[in-house]
Amino acid sequence: MSEERILVVDDEKLMREYLKELLEPEYRVDTAASALDALKMLRDEVYDLVITDLRMPKMDGIELLKHVNDISPGTQVIVLTAYGSVESAVEAMKLGAYDYIGKPIQSPDEMELKIRRAIERGKLIRENLYLRRELEKKLKYDIVGKSPKMQEVFEKIAAVAKSDITVLITGETGTGKELVARAIHENSHRKDGMFVPVNCGAIPENLLESELFGHEKGAFTGAYRREIGSFEMANGGTIFLDEIGEMSPHLQVKLLRVLQNGEFQRVGSPKVLKTDARVIAATNADLQKAVEEGRFRQDLYYRLNVVNIKLPPLRERREDIPLLVHHFLNKYGPDKEVAPETMKMLLSYDWPGNVRELENVIESGCVLSKTNLITPDDLPDYLREASKRKHRLPSDGDMSLAAVEREHIKYVLDQNGWNITRSAEILGIDRVTLYNKIKKYGLKKQSG
Repeated sequence: MSEERILVVDDEKLMREYLKELLEPEYRVDTAASALDALKMLRDEVYDLVITDLRMPKMDGIELLKHVNDISPGTQVIVLTAYGSVESAVEAMKLGAYDYIGKPIQSPDEMELKIRRAIERGKLIRENLYLRRELEKKLKYDIVGKSPKMQEVFEKIAAVAKSDITVLITGETGTGKELVARAIHENSHRKDGMFVPVNCGAIPENLLESELFGHEKGAFTGAYRREIGSFEMANGGTIFLDEIGEMSPHLQVKLLRVLQNGEFQRVGSPKVLKTDARVIAATNADLQKAVEEGRFRQDLYYRLNVVNIKLPPLRERREDIPLLVHHFLNKYGPDKEVAPETMKMLLSYDWPGNVRELENVIESGCVLSKTNLITPDDLPDYLREASKRKHRLPSDGDMSLAAVEREHIKYVLDQNGWNITRSAEILGIDRVTLYNKIKKYGLKKQSG
């Protein structure tokens, strides 16, 4: 029996029992004796298909159809009509019903074909709803690197992709944690399921719970309809929880429950639901330190950190920079080349924003260069200035990495008038990370 669920709604008991018996070898089938009963069930469960009689007391199939469209997007409806005229069925199809079946049922095989097509259409609609959410995100699965540290990463990806083991990816912002998570998913037996990324640090706590677990209609102000959460979408696939260290203690408890037994509840619902989603988490924070300081649950940390994949910062794998440069040139300027002095400058830079910052610099250079050769003049001002300062600064051993990063961030902020959004883009980090670094280093905007 498949996991696909069908709700049969008919006030005739014999018809309900006949359809249940006919469909149950293939599907999970529930029945309702009225449209009102069906609505209650639809609020508690997600069905792939509703098969409903058109003529029923109190609420007919047309009215039920309107409610299904409102409370359960993606659920398909097939209407049953016992009347010679198909006018009501045609009206139902105009309102969004997938098809209709005449009563008595003449051809079970034809009905089965309509049911299968309706369920497939529902899956496609749900996938399209998800893809619209992801429209602005570029889906990239390629990870570039031949350095020993990256070879270790590739070996771990290959090893963990074969199982459903929980993985924690650690590394600085911009090192490619989401790319690694996608690579694990794409090389696993779950690759035909969805890969659902959630940035726990970019979504306010009150909205993050709904994003993860979904909510019922009326659960809070603005909840006009039921929404399926990321754990439901990722059922059979993979959910990627980025910046997991930013998750509140309240949500940490709920996540622990999902990891322990696969159970969760939508916001505003007492109903316990199950999910078979693989969890991959990532953080640029020191979770062990967060545990010691009481900001992150120890039991959750051990549940997440079954296998750890640590991504090296770009400054620790400089031999990969030429490979990455050529990779981004192929992407943004296939007719462009990098001048030797430009490559030398790129190799000497410390890249606090890591691979993401390098990609931004190459993309910008491709746009700004007037010839097919990208020269140092085509690089951002801050990078050229950093190169000059490096020659003026004491030797690397006399200045800590933190001090270099502090000076670099201060320079970028000053050059951009302390425009946080623009500075974060140049550094290849998000606004929250930049705010945290400003606070960490005690940076202040100069008056005047």
